[in-house]
Amino acid sequence: MRLIHTIGYGNREFLDFVTLLKRLGVELVIDVRRFPTSKWPEFVKENLEAALPAEGVVYVHLRELGGYRGGYEAYTRTREFKLALGKLMRLACEKPAVIMCVESSPSACHRRFIAAQLKQRGWRVVHIVGKGGVQEL
Repeated sequence: MRLIHTIGYGNREFLDFVTLLKRLGVELVIDVRRFPTSKWPEFVKENLEAALPAEGVVYVHLRELGGYRGGYEAYTRTREFKLALGKLMRLACEKPAVIMCVESSPSACHRRFIAAQLKQRGWRVVHIVGKGGVQEL
């Protein structure tokens, strides 16, 4: 069974974020924000692209899996979503990966729908919550 983590960076310091990734052996961050900007400069796409490789972590932005689509659950049934999910799975087979978005709680984020689709396909999905606790789907 393949393993993938999810994480929300909201309310996290960048150093804590990186420390968690390293502790879990994550080598790939898959950003699923539709608009990868943030009020926290460290989490803006261009800054993550620059900072994460220095920590030994690859950064990939999959805009096709971003939220704010007027009903994400319905979006999971589209061809565009299925193609993007396939890309995510291929990437996550190459390196230990985490799906990243802003919301701290997976229940308040579209990551929950991505996670459910992965679970249906036989993946083990572990949500990183708080300072490093986990919640398995």
